[in-house]
Amino acid sequence: MAPGSPTAMDRPHFIGIGGAGMSGIAKILAQRGAQVAGSDARDSPAAEALRGLGVTVHVGHAAGHLADDATCVVVSSAIREDNPELVRAAELSIPVVHRSDALASLMRGLRSIAVAGTHGKTTTTSMLAVALTELALDPAYAIGGDLAGPGTNARHGKGDIFVAEADESDRSFQKYDPEVAVVLNVELDHHANYASMDEIYDSFETFVGKIVPGGTLVINADQPGAVELTARVRDLSTLKVVTYGASDTADVRVHKVTPRGLTSEVTVLLNGKFLTFTVSVPGRHYAHNAVAALAAGVALGIPAHNLASALGKYTGVKRRLQLKGEAAGVQVVDSYAHHPTEMTADLEAMRGAVGDARILVVFQPHLFSRTQELGIEMGQALRLADASVVLDIYPAREDPIPGITSEVIIDAARAAGADVTAVHDKEQVPATVAGMAKPGDLVLTMGAGDVTDLGPRILDHLSS
Repeated sequence: MAPGSPTAMDRPHFIGIGGAGMSGIAKILAQRGAQVAGSDARDSPAAEALRGLGVTVHVGHAAGHLADDATCVVVSSAIREDNPELVRAAELSIPVVHRSDALASLMRGLRSIAVAGTHGKTTTTSMLAVALTELALDPAYAIGGDLAGPGTNARHGKGDIFVAEADESDRSFQKYDPEVAVVLNVELDHHANYASMDEIYDSFETFVGKIVPGGTLVINADQPGAVELTARVRDLSTLKVVTYGASDTADVRVHKVTPRGLTSEVTVLLNGKFLTFTVSVPGRHYAHNAVAALAAGVALGIPAHNLASALGKYTGVKRRLQLKGEAAGVQVVDSYAHHPTEMTADLEAMRGAVGDARILVVFQPHLFSRTQELGIEMGQALRLADASVVLDIYPAREDPIPGITSEVIIDAARAAGADVTAVHDKEQVPATVAGMAKPGDLVLTMGAGDVTDLGPRILDHLSS
């Protein structure tokens, strides 16, 4: 039985089933009729949503959670080899399938759009999913975050289009064969897996090379890494390249982005005609993501004016500048930004939305390796805030690196003139921030770890 084959996915067992990528694949399989089971380190809303689809979800990892009749075990790159369920799978000779292979199997036979890039994948994939659904095309989709509207990160649609977020972090996006691939940007990140920009370019070239013959690459005309990648793949004879951005040479040119509070109005020049539509989230980078989504949909043959109107129905993704609430005249917004480019973009978007109001950031660095490589740039990004609280590093899957702590970021921030407070005990953050905030301020919780949990607690302190 080959891993990733249709038969192997009849009774899959997911290790880490509550993760954003894993839970989405599990949902689609359950909706397609598979008997899905899995485990995660802790219970979560994602796990509860899966149970609502008939999925068996165990809390904690133990060999006994893996049923003897499981047809495969699905893992992500975060699962360690000594996981007891993975060890048990080897004892039972149950095939192990990487998450990317499982997703690739779901996409087969459908017209697929794969969205890649160092930043903006989740947002752009979500915009496409919402717009195509609005147009009654009933797409399937798998996204790394929950849509604010439907409230889910994945769905098995009955249409012939599959929209997927394509993860470059572990090179797993090389498993897909999309009809349309989107590359939003190319930067050095995921330092545990990539040692240089040359390795990053090689990985993206492989991804682009997997586009089906006659397919389309939609790629950023403004970002230096994407421009370099375009130059590297221009000679692929089976590939149509469509560029987008503010550059005069872009095939889909962003003519104007006009901020409208927490929304934007964007005008593009496409096929010699101007087209204006609304993007219901703030920030120039989100407007450009919408233009990438527009270009990808047009590449599939969807009329541009229909798609532009439908893109206006997108209202955001959880953790992507998501308003958590307001108390005592203070708004609290949550951001997933954890790379300096993302941090800068979100802070600029918030500055454009709130004007002269104070912005207070609660930043939690994500991964020791990322902090080691980009900590100085993270600190420099924090100068865009009026004041910041910096937490200890969220380790996720990594072990500590000697000498690498959040002090790397704090020192760089202070050197750049930023007002930064170090808080090592996360439990003290809500009271600390509530004591700093004044009516009219905006608090931005920022990072890819569990800093998101602090937003509601900050609101509670502000209310008391």
